[in-house]
Formats: sequence, structure tokens, C-alpha cells
Amino acid sequence: MLLIFIFYSSCGIKHLSCTKYSIYGVALLVGFLKVKVGLFNPVQPDRIVEVEALVDTGAVYSAVGSDVLEQLGVKPLERRKFKAFGGFVERDIGEVGVVLMGRRRVVPVVFDEKGDPAILGVTALEIFGLEVDVVRGVLREAELLPL
Repeated sequence: MLLIFIFYSSCGIKHLSCTKYSIYGVALLVGFLKVKVGLFNPVQPDRIVEVEALVDTGAVYSAVGSDVLEQLGVKPLERRKFKAFGGFVERDIGEVGVVLMGRRRVVPVVFDEKGDPAILGVTALEIFGLEVDVVRGVLREAELLPL
């Protein structure tokens, strides 16, 4: 039996939940990694809001609901077009501070719809030097290559 593993992850390092689907005799295992992260405005780094996020290794950018970013006072820096199912959408992009695994970094963030779940994308993972351990369902230090 062929197993195709599609991995979606998040800001929480707590657990990995998996769902198995069978499509035309092919098993499809989908896992979700959720992590808790702190978000802050780089201009006001003392005020932190904790959110649960999905780690999505297929997403270039991280995304957070615009209501959370506005609450922190994070301002958009530019507006960009993104390819979406059946067309394009425009979203604001800014920079947000993230606290993850005891480290603080500033990462690019997409202002998502109000109430949408937070997404931790691959750019943020690279900035933090982390990768997803799909066997254990956790984030871990990336095995970095010298430049």
C-alpha cells in the first residue's frame, strides 16, 4: 500500500493529530501540528498575545487574523496578490514578532480574515532554524548546511 503523507503544521508543539483517508485504493495520511506561539508588535515588544497556530510547511508566509494584528497595533507595510482556488485574493503584509521555543524573531505575516486560524509558514520556520519532525510530530532544530 502506498502512503502519501501531506503535512500541515502549526504554531503549537504539543501534539500531532492524524486522519487517514482512502482514495481509489491509495491511503492518504493527513497530519496537523499545532503549536502555541506568542505574537508581539516589534515596536512594542513587551505586550505579547498567545495564539495556537498550525504549522503549514506548504505555506510560504505566516498568516494571522487581522483582528489579532490590529489588537497588537501591527501595521501593514504593503498589499500583495496571492493565488487562491479559482483566482486571486489581495492581502496586506506586515511584520510581527513571534516567540517560539524560547526565541524571539520578527517574521513577515499576512493579514488574514478576522477569526481565521493562525498559520506558521515555512519562512518563519527558516528564520527560527526549525523543521518539522513528522515521525514524532514536533518542531525541532533544523540540520543546517554551511553556506
